[in-house]
Amino acid sequence: MKIPKKSQHIALAIAMLVSVVGLPTVAGAATTSTTINSAISSVISVFTSNGTVTANVTPTGAGAQTIASDTLTVSTNDTLGYTLQLADSDATTTLTSGANTIAASSGNQTTPVAQVVNTWGYRVDGVGGFGAGPTSGQSSAAISGTIKFAGVPANASPNTIKTTATTASNDTTTVWYGVAANTTQPTGTYSDTITYTATAN
Repeated sequence: MKIPKKSQHIALAIAMLVSVVGLPTVAGAATTSTTINSAISSVISVFTSNGTVTANVTPTGAGAQTIASDTLTVSTNDTLGYTLQLADSDATTTLTSGANTIAASSGNQTTPVAQVVNTWGYRVDGVGGFGAGPTSGQSSAAISGTIKFAGVPANASPNTIKTTATTASNDTTTVWYGVAANTTQPTGTYSDTITYTATAN
């Protein structure tokens, strides 16, 4: 059967259209992105300059006082800073030599007191009620009525002696310890252990 020319033309047009549609198209540009996540953990370190604070006293009848220091150094990458606390290492806050003891100061960090004979304590200039200082060391000198001390708290109730709000690199805090004694205090080497805790905020 002979196909009319008009039908031939229509068939040819359809074939050309299919051919064009079937060709790959030319694209412009395509983009995508990715996000890199890296969590940097908080780290902190604390060191004491001494490890042992020696506050030997040669007592007098009226009482003598020795003041010595310990310096703490804290570093942290925490952007919120750190909190530094101090406490006795256990529940007993006396200095002990065998059966003999030297009592902790009756003052606290909010309301420190001048030392009385046969007591020991700590102070941090500019913290709580201690006053600005500056405190300086002394050996078996007359007991100061103006330098105030607090008793070191038991391990369950640490005192905060510093709080910061940014990263720290070798940030130092000086803690002063005072021991006062008169000639009624028995001889001996008296000791106790303090724990410092630095916590990232």
